[in-house]
Amino acid sequence: MKKITLLACMWVLMLTSVFAQWKPAGDRIKTKWAEQINPQNVLPEYPRPIMERSDWKNLNGLWDYAIVDKGSVTPKSFDGQILVPFAVESSLSGVGKTAGKDKELIYQRTFDVPSNWGNKQVLLNFGAVDWKTEVWVNNIKVGSHTGGYTSFSFDITAALQAKNNVLTVRVWDPTDDSTQPIGKQTNRPQGIWYTSVTGIWQTVWLEPVNKIHIAALHTTPDIDTHRLSVKPCVAGATPSDLVQVDVYDGKSMVASGKSINGEEVSLDMPEDAKLWSPESPFLYDMKVTVRRDGKVVDEVSSYTAMRKYSIGKDENGIVRMELNNKPLFQYGPLDQGWWPDGLYTAPTDEALKYDIQKTKDFGFNMIRKHIKVEPARWYTYCDRLGMIVWQDMPSGDMNPNPKWMNHDYFTAVEKVRTPESESTYRKEWKEIMDCLYSYPCVGTWVPFNEAWGQFKTEEITQWTKSYDPSRLVNPASGGNFYHCGDILDLHNYPQPKMYLYDGSRATVLGEYGGIGWAIKDHVWKQDQNWGYVKFNSAKEVTDEYVKYAEMLYDMIARGFSAGVYTQTTDVEIEVNGLMTYDRKVIKMEEDRVRSINQKICHSLDK
Repeated sequence: MKKITLLACMWVLMLTSVFAQWKPAGDRIKTKWAEQINPQNVLPEYPRPIMERSDWKNLNGLWDYAIVDKGSVTPKSFDGQILVPFAVESSLSGVGKTAGKDKELIYQRTFDVPSNWGNKQVLLNFGAVDWKTEVWVNNIKVGSHTGGYTSFSFDITAALQAKNNVLTVRVWDPTDDSTQPIGKQTNRPQGIWYTSVTGIWQTVWLEPVNKIHIAALHTTPDIDTHRLSVKPCVAGATPSDLVQVDVYDGKSMVASGKSINGEEVSLDMPEDAKLWSPESPFLYDMKVTVRRDGKVVDEVSSYTAMRKYSIGKDENGIVRMELNNKPLFQYGPLDQGWWPDGLYTAPTDEALKYDIQKTKDFGFNMIRKHIKVEPARWYTYCDRLGMIVWQDMPSGDMNPNPKWMNHDYFTAVEKVRTPESESTYRKEWKEIMDCLYSYPCVGTWVPFNEAWGQFKTEEITQWTKSYDPSRLVNPASGGNFYHCGDILDLHNYPQPKMYLYDGSRATVLGEYGGIGWAIKDHVWKQDQNWGYVKFNSAKEVTDEYVKYAEMLYDMIARGFSAGVYTQTTDVEIEVNGLMTYDRKVIKMEEDRVRSINQKICHSLDK
């Protein structure tokens, strides 16, 4: 008993020592989940549920860091420790410092590879790093990547040693002092522009695989023909390698298919297949296996759903957004996905799910993910909970912008980007679409918002539609408008207003609302807070919300097919959220909001 007590005391002392090395930086408001963070067990969940392997190693936790002059050598001593995967500017990183265009952020840590991985290739995976990333293992460069919103991997097997492997990551992120996609980030936060996000902001992990392994899955359902197509990308494959896909409803296999020669796997689904919708978000489990000479060389777990996004005319000739060949009014909040303590990164997996669950509780059926891309688990939660997602492309290269025309079709001159800027946009937009393609919840792509960096609108829209014909394309949310894509998207604050209508596309209200209420002790700053209109109680805010929602409801018969309310939470000095920035106060009377929201969501039901 004394021995057990002594070991327990030693464990407590060790944990206390670790916690003493890390604490949140600054004195800004924080969410309740910030208190639950254990530096030794940060975001421990498997980060990619849509393509999951059972064997992996999480590298989140305390790393050494240094902010150095751009181009300088790796320092012999570091500035301190940073908690990965929280951006260096965030409170939860334990640092709370900015880097900027003239500096680079260097990370370093050691790791061991489990002994049972000896005959495997080892992949080093990054969920997302903003923006330019270079990686070394044991002073051997293993890869580089540009882009702040998508995952990437390197095979580091040849650089590994038996023990004490040294991992070094160098990041450069000029934010809005360059032209890359940045969304709402800025080096000079004010108004609707927020704190910059530099460095690792999603999970880092190791994964053992064989030389032949599944690198990606591309899943496309077709409810009209009762078929499911699965295109696997298999690294190291030969033409004779066999790929098998099995689809399950619970424990019962409902479909199976095979292919060789790198062909997609085509599966016949049951004619009475269960369809995915916000009311019934049914997901089929999938197992994808690769065999060589009859032997299994790789296997991943996945999931999919049978669903269809389209547009079509109703009995009155109004073009409606459809789900599974039926009109559905899509209604949800503008969700920016920012956190007062983690910035781009939710403090815990529970926190990541919370915003989606509350959106569901409020009675919405859609989320517009506003010029940000979330970690993979966020989209999985939308799949499981039944939330349709409009996915924005993060904007960038906004200085100068073209003229913004939002009450007429665009007749001015579009922005002309440099070849480098245009190439960056196209590369990152394709990578975002590739990363999110297989998630059933994603229903609409939004390449541009309010003319921010908007260029070659018709060409980008046509490319987006041809690259993924299974989804809708909202080419220009809030202007500048062209006769292309599937949607005409109006913005109007604070109340709803229909000032244009398109008889050949779905007409939507892509932003409205912005009802503000600054609640003491739950604001980013004690002053300078703003909303489009301001009130001082939950009843006042709810009264105004319901008034606007009833106005929107009345416009549905006139032609609106979707609506987006601004916004899910307060963000920095914006106080127009359904919840406070720290998620500790719901600012509206939830039952009244849910009632009117459900009325709107079901307005096109027959």
